[in-house]
Amino acid sequence: MSVGSGNGGTEPSDAADEPGWDVDPEDEIASVVEALGRQQKRWRETAGLRVAGFADAIGYGEDLVRKVERGARIPRPEYLDKAEAVLDAKGFISAMRDEMLKARYPKKVRELAKLEERAVEVLLYSNHNLHGLLQTEEYMRALFSMRLPAQPQDAVERGVAGRLSRQSIFDRSPNPSLSFILEEVMLRRPLGGRMVWRRQLEHLMEVGELRNVALQVMPTDREEHAGMGGLIEVLKYEDGTAVGRSDGAFNGRPVSDPKQLRVLELRYGMIRTQALPPGESLAFIEQVLGEA
Repeated sequence: MSVGSGNGGTEPSDAADEPGWDVDPEDEIASVVEALGRQQKRWRETAGLRVAGFADAIGYGEDLVRKVERGARIPRPEYLDKAEAVLDAKGFISAMRDEMLKARYPKKVRELAKLEERAVEVLLYSNHNLHGLLQTEEYMRALFSMRLPAQPQDAVERGVAGRLSRQSIFDRSPNPSLSFILEEVMLRRPLGGRMVWRRQLEHLMEVGELRNVALQVMPTDREEHAGMGGLIEVLKYEDGTAVGRSDGAFNGRPVSDPKQLRVLELRYGMIRTQALPPGESLAFIEQVLGEA
């Protein structure tokens, strides 16, 4: 998305000047972005470049360069690559690439990713939307785009990028054990349109075939359902600790006390017994796909 510098068109358009990547001063990541800005300014001045000359050399607007240098804007990876090359910064700027990739995601996403990336076992029950770890990119974009009040497109893309980043959990080695329980209604609601919906169903079947994944469907016609309290998440770690949360318990806040965790695991275990087994669940999804 191209955004002008806001000065009546006297400066070049900024391909990376995305409002959604502004830094919240209250966010803990702000200090990291400020550190990058100080590094860039130091290397720019050492190279004898003014802001205008540097901006022209890397192909971005002066306004964006100034915002990066004062720690008010998170730059794209390609911006960092160009800055590194032009300033010959000995790797000091490019070394911040991974940190800036993390910084671009909303704080809530970063916090979730930190919790998920260490887990050796994950239990997830969703009762309204498919869990973010199961969503295709197109399905995510459809969900973010239909939120009200409407979000600007850059905010939608930032949300999609953040959610996609969490799916790296599937690529970890050793693989964590992942258990998902989802409601039948999620399979039948064609969010995003028929093609997006069909691709999402196909993706669920692909994920469900993974050896470390148990995917189960809760049929709508069940007369008993232990998950009426809403979403349940339990993340277990190698050292025996765990963290969990549920919409219907402990005011929805994360908990780590063993007694509280047992409540969530008891509910999850009961939902799991009431849902279809993994094999039958994949067959059910295939049936819905055939009807789509």
